[in-house]
Order: sequence, then C-alpha cells, then structure tokens
Amino acid sequence: MAIVYLSLGSNKGDRIGYVQQATRLLGACENVSIIRTSAFYETEPWNMSSDTWFVNAVVEIKTKLSPKELLAECKRIEAQLGRTPAKSGNYEDRTIDIDILFYGNEIIQDEEITIPHKYVHLRAFTLVPLLELIPDFVHPVLHKSITDLHSDLENPEMVFLYGTRVEI
Repeated sequence: MAIVYLSLGSNKGDRIGYVQQATRLLGACENVSIIRTSAFYETEPWNMSSDTWFVNAVVEIKTKLSPKELLAECKRIEAQLGRTPAKSGNYEDRTIDIDILFYGNEIIQDEEITIPHKYVHLRAFTLVPLLELIPDFVHPVLHKSITDLHSDLENPEMVFLYGTRVEI
C-alpha cells in the first residue's frame, strides 16, 4: 500500500462542506483509507482572478490504487460534487479540486498525470498543511524537505489557519 498526500480545495459554495464531503467520499472508496488530515486553511486564489478565497486542506491516505486509478477516483468525486471542466482553459472557481501531491516517493510524468504535483513546491496552500503532517518529507525530484521548500517560498504568509479539522 502506498502513502499518498492529496490537496483538497474549494472556493465556491459551502467551501468547508465540499472539502469535508470530498474527504468522506475518498474514505468510502474501496482500497482507500484516510490516515489523517491537516487543519483547514483559508488562502488567496493562486494564479487566477477570483474574489472568493479557498478553503484548503491536505489529506494523508493509504491506498492500493495505482496513481492513475486514484486520479480517476478523484475526478469522479470532483464531478459528483459538482465540479465542471474549465471552459476557458484557465483556473476558475470550483466546488472542489483534488490534486495528488505525492504518491510515496514515486516520480511519474506523462500526458495524464504528473507526480509529484508540478506546483507543490510553489504553493503555500499545499506546503503549509504538509508542514503540519510531514515537515521532514523530502521531495523526490527536488531533494528538499517540505520545511526547506516552504522556506524558499516568496510569499509564505498568504495562508491563514481556518481552525477547523475534517470530521470523518
């Protein structure tokens, strides 16, 4: 079984509710077990123009699913919770976004999936929750710990603790 870290985020509708629902649905998937979750964080939209801030969390899971099978489950849950594909090709407001950040120490890059996530090291909204869960984990491509990657951020202050944990 692989240990996997998923980023969950919502900036549309009941933001906390969507992150909680996505976590429950992930835990209900066959061959997926939720280990723990980070606190919730409220964050500015990253690389998009929106007036609505996100609620983000990271979920640590254990799974027998392959990376591509897990990606399919994440996409299924996103659709179930009302996420629609972006019309413009740019980032848009969404009910839920689920990204695979790390799948053990695997490195995968093809047209369907990139692991580790190609932006994990640039986003405070992924690194701050990861600091809470795995500060010493070493990025398998960049060979830096989560703590070091966070220290390298240009704007590490853009993440605010929301103060809520996911109820499973």
